[in-house]
Amino acid sequence: MDKGTAILPDTPLSDEIEVAREEKFIKVVIADDHPIVRDGLKKLLLLEDDIKVIGEASDGRQVLEFMQNQEPDVLILDLRMPNLDGLSVLQTLQQTGRKTRVIVLTASDDKNEFVQAMKLGCSGIVLKQTATELIVKSIRKVHSGEIWLDSHTTAAVMRQFASPADLASGSMNGKARERSPLSTREREIVQLVAQGYKNKEMAEKMFISEQTVKNHLHNIFDKLGVSDRLELALYAIHKGLHMAER
Repeated sequence: MDKGTAILPDTPLSDEIEVAREEKFIKVVIADDHPIVRDGLKKLLLLEDDIKVIGEASDGRQVLEFMQNQEPDVLILDLRMPNLDGLSVLQTLQQTGRKTRVIVLTASDDKNEFVQAMKLGCSGIVLKQTATELIVKSIRKVHSGEIWLDSHTTAAVMRQFASPADLASGSMNGKARERSPLSTREREIVQLVAQGYKNKEMAEKMFISEQTVKNHLHNIFDKLGVSDRLELALYAIHKGLHMAER
């Protein structure tokens, strides 16, 4: 008689192995009302060893229904969809506190929509005419906690955030250059903000108090002439401050 132990497919150990396999993948949901776009993206992502498409949606309501039962790592979201548009989906996800990071994929060149999407918590904006390899790269970057905007989109969004006074005096970047430069510690703070870290997370990572982080942010806002974390993150990306110095 064979005294060996068989591991059945429905045993807890088997479940643990399956979970471990799933954790190797970046789980992605594609939401777009055009089947050809969804199919194209799915075929593109199937070529990647570390990305798995776990769902598709053709309108905003389908996105929210799917998200009630699952929490993908990354949602690729079209802004222009029937029943419920992308901005409404973003607003709902923000209110529910979902951890899924959202990349807006759009053919629109409406800068106001870009700004609204960023304010509603999206982590990246990718234009549909973007090269395919950059779409894949954006998924990995956003999943790792960074913000993804290409140079064209970043500049456009930055112009929307800048006030008329900033533009008249040579843009927000010009105003920032007239002020004191950032210290090494402040640059570290800026890098972490641009990568999506919250105050408490930055404090733990840098071994300082949360209040010290807040004090640094206050000084950074004043030096750079920005008013909030999003504006700071966009400024950092535009100036290349979001990348750690090597």
